[in-house]
Amino acid sequence: MQVLEEKATSFTREPAVELHPTPKKAGKPIATSTRRPALPALTGIRSLLALTIMLFHFTPSGLTWTAHPRFTLYPIIDIGYVFVSFFFVISGFILYYNYAHRPGGVNAVDFWVARASRLYPVYLLTMLVSIPMLAAEWHARSHTQFVVGVITTPLLIQGFFPGLATFWNTVTWTLSCEVALYLLFPWLVKVRLPKNIGKLIALLVTFWLLGMLPHAIYLLTNPDHLAHTPDRYTTGVYIEFLKYTPLPYLCTFLCGITIAKIHEEAKLGARGRMIVGLSGFAVAWFCCYHLTTQMPYILVHGGLLTPVFGAIILGLAGPSPLAGIFSWRPLVAIGTSTYALYLLHFNVYQLIHDHHLPERLHVAWIDPWISFVFVVLLAMAVRKWVEHPFQIAIGSWWKRKREAQREEREHLALAAD
Repeated sequence: MQVLEEKATSFTREPAVELHPTPKKAGKPIATSTRRPALPALTGIRSLLALTIMLFHFTPSGLTWTAHPRFTLYPIIDIGYVFVSFFFVISGFILYYNYAHRPGGVNAVDFWVARASRLYPVYLLTMLVSIPMLAAEWHARSHTQFVVGVITTPLLIQGFFPGLATFWNTVTWTLSCEVALYLLFPWLVKVRLPKNIGKLIALLVTFWLLGMLPHAIYLLTNPDHLAHTPDRYTTGVYIEFLKYTPLPYLCTFLCGITIAKIHEEAKLGARGRMIVGLSGFAVAWFCCYHLTTQMPYILVHGGLLTPVFGAIILGLAGPSPLAGIFSWRPLVAIGTSTYALYLLHFNVYQLIHDHHLPERLHVAWIDPWISFVFVVLLAMAVRKWVEHPFQIAIGSWWKRKREAQREEREHLALAAD
């Protein structure tokens, strides 16, 4: 466990290159923030979440209830869409964990460059890989929609156009929402949260209920005039707004930030983390296997299980036997590449089968598993040879630029004196 905490490289740590220069005074550097300890168990669980989402989009027939009526993973896979909310909670948690206590606060521009250096190179690669999908979009959309989609998708603002949120690459609407939340984070992190655990839990419940309110109103008022209860295939102006635009995820993100503050103030030991974490997993299992048909889709998609996810995160956010399980080296290795895996899996899988590659390579007998393995290996390669190198290169460039700006200001100040 300790070895993994020291060696694991994941988004649960600070960027490899600090994007703000070390300020100087009287010829001596001022102390800057140090890296927070890595949280490999959260990286490990991201692997399972991303793989479940991939299986949700392309569910093998062998995992259905029919194939395994007594024991099956299908209930978890069938509700896989809920793990998108889990990622928003983790995102808020990790950003607060890493940035909340930096001396001098968070510089907005430095933070945005740090986020862009990690996100956009892989996103650009994904768009290039997905160019064949534009032919299908051309036939499925009006010419105006196509042009708007081609403009908004590279700019990562497609989430503000619900009807085009899944343009080009179905899953990237989530990244559009994340970017909007990143734009707000430098100000959100400045909000002073209470230190009292009771008040923090009350705040968490408040954010959760506020986030659920629009979805509950939708369910009660049926503004899209649906003839049936909404499900994952339902379309409509209002349901697409709730599903794809950034605003409905703000409270989920704030829940993640609040959970990080609870983690900081509660200072749970290994036993406490075990109790909280196992309780979260138990409730999640019970909901998936016994309450799926009773839980309205729009509420689940909107964050109904956010407190459960919070308990799981608290259970994994530090050393314990439970965290040790999710810190298993292969899980952490895949977990570091889940961003690339999430962005690539949908279109790469479709391209593989549009070109009948399993049949051409005579491996159709082990498909779709061979396709899943290829997508995972591709994501790990993209992490190693695209995401990480570009992150370091852009970070180094920005650091040099900021240092040059600082030196220029000092030179001008000396000249003025």
